[in-house]
Amino acid sequence: MTQHGKSRLQAESASTKVQAQLLARNRAIEDLDTIAEAREEKTSRLKNARLTKEADDRARANVALVSKRATKA
Repeated sequence: MTQHGKSRLQAESASTKVQAQLLARNRAIEDLDTIAEAREEKTSRLKNARLTKEADDRARANVALVSKRATKA
């Protein structure tokens, strides 16, 4: 094999290796993005549930306070 042929094989091998590394990196980034998106959705859902519960609790406390005041009067 000539020197030119060896150089070309080495260059193709290096290029293939770099491409494989880039693909692996891109897959890892996509995985991290998917995980972050799922975490953000879950956090938003839990926050909404908490805010709804807190509003319900305040409404119940107000009803209890009003009925307590009504029984005293």
